[in-house]
Amino acid sequence: MKNSFKQLSIRPGFMKHNGGMLFRELSRKQYEFKVKIKKNHLNAASITHGGFIASIIDAGAGTGAHRASGNQSCVTISLDIKFISATKLGDEVLGIVKIQKKTSSMIFLTCQLECKRKIVATASGIWKILSKPIKKAGYGG
Repeated sequence: MKNSFKQLSIRPGFMKHNGGMLFRELSRKQYEFKVKIKKNHLNAASITHGGFIASIIDAGAGTGAHRASGNQSCVTISLDIKFISATKLGDEVLGIVKIQKKTSSMIFLTCQLECKRKIVATASGIWKILSKPIKKAGYGG
């Protein structure tokens, strides 16, 4: 089924070791991803570490850029994140990616993270579509 979530973290790489991510395409301009918060994602205050939040936004939104580009290799040029609220152990975090504009070489998008119908973080970013594929070392999105 086109709209069912699929595991992205099946190959070696950062997200496999840092928690795994499920991803789905809703349309050519909208995507969703989700992760479940585990103990290793928490900081000393027992809430999700901001670095993990940034990582899942970069990975989820980056996968959206990759798909929107027709599966070309893309790299993050800019990522602006606003942290709004906290999540904790066991929470499921949902990311909504919206492609704002696609050119022949760039993807502009927004991303919103939610948990229990509350906004966790918002982001806007720019991804560069590479003219040559990146040589993959056992990793891909």
